[in-house]
Amino acid sequence: MKPSLKSDAHQQATEQFVLLWGEMASSWGINKTMAQIHALLYAESEPLDTDTIMEQLSISRGNANMNLRNLIQWQLIHKVHFKGHRKDYYTAEKDVWNIVSMIVQERQMREIEPIKENLHDLLSIFQENSDETEQEAEFKERIENFIEFLEMFDRFTKALLPYINKRNLKFLKHLVKLAEAHQTLKGTKPGPQLEE
Repeated sequence: MKPSLKSDAHQQATEQFVLLWGEMASSWGINKTMAQIHALLYAESEPLDTDTIMEQLSISRGNANMNLRNLIQWQLIHKVHFKGHRKDYYTAEKDVWNIVSMIVQERQMREIEPIKENLHDLLSIFQENSDETEQEAEFKERIENFIEFLEMFDRFTKALLPYINKRNLKFLKHLVKLAEAHQTLKGTKPGPQLEE
């Protein structure tokens, strides 16, 4: 299967989207090629095979295969099999709410969890020292506060992420408005207003 013919405007928009997504990749903790493959598959209505992906993005087979595996691991794309075709085809998750949720979960597992573990290891250094100075006690407390924050952030995202989807958009907008109203009452400037 080959991608369907596109108008010049559609082709230009697809190319710009792939470039944009690739440039934004570092902010999401994803390498540029991985992001561009994801963007291409997200933009295409039909699944693409590896050869087509390589051709459209001018990347090697090894680079394509490695990043396709990573995207599957992140659950941002999945394989599609067509009867009578020996090639593997790939398509991206099209629901932007699911995409963001999966990226947040994956980054949390890869980045937040190791930080928590390392901070716990750091605390064990203090536990071995029975003669704790005042400065050491203060530093230890700051580390404990950091761990407490990361654990609460972890619980918060795990509790909230299942509800962040289009079905709950009205509820989420009300929640944001409530937070904005609270900020206004406290005299802080709220963020951009959401439309109903």
